[in-house]
Amino acid sequence: MRKFLKPFVLIILLLITSRAFSQTQDVIVPGEILDKAKEWVSALKLTDAKKKTAAEQTIAMHLTTIRDWHNSHPASNIPDGINPVTGNKLSDLDKQIIADSAIPGTVHQALMEGLRKNLSPEQVETVLDKYTIGKVDFTMKGYKAIVPDLTAGEEAKILAFLKQAREQAIDFKNMKQISAIFEIYKTKSEQMLNNNGRNWRTLYSAYTKKIKEEKAAKQ
Repeated sequence: MRKFLKPFVLIILLLITSRAFSQTQDVIVPGEILDKAKEWVSALKLTDAKKKTAAEQTIAMHLTTIRDWHNSHPASNIPDGINPVTGNKLSDLDKQIIADSAIPGTVHQALMEGLRKNLSPEQVETVLDKYTIGKVDFTMKGYKAIVPDLTAGEEAKILAFLKQAREQAIDFKNMKQISAIFEIYKTKSEQMLNNNGRNWRTLYSAYTKKIKEEKAAKQ
């Protein structure tokens, strides 16, 4: 029982100290992060210079804050324990996600409010896709390929799950963590399909078999 509780007790402690972190840390945006923010915003083709600069600064500040929190809250701070869903021992990735997920919610709020103030909803989505290297579209295409007769309702629910994953994932430092967040919502999508009378394992197995056969035929 003690091992089960340790990670969650630490999360509470991190949450208590997170306010102090946000108030005392001086955020210095490094050049490479500002360059990344400018690159992302350039894809939006903004004509308003003030909105362009504001969007760049908002993204750069968020990326820097995420990096600083990650660097000051290593996985080694999290004691050994178990994943309460699977019962498996916490991996280093699990521990880092626990540590990084305790970042103050105001960090995410500042990003989203800053983006929505200066960008259209479509432009905001483009920025979020930059953070997550287009995983929403890529994953949605995968579901459509695996389930060719996906209904409009199923597609809408899966897309909603993936967009939820995307917005949650932007507050994590690297792609391993981002992919792990998406896995949470992919599991929800697949459970939804199973609840609709489909068999996700059978569908996925048939799809992989088809791909292997097509690859063999080309060779």
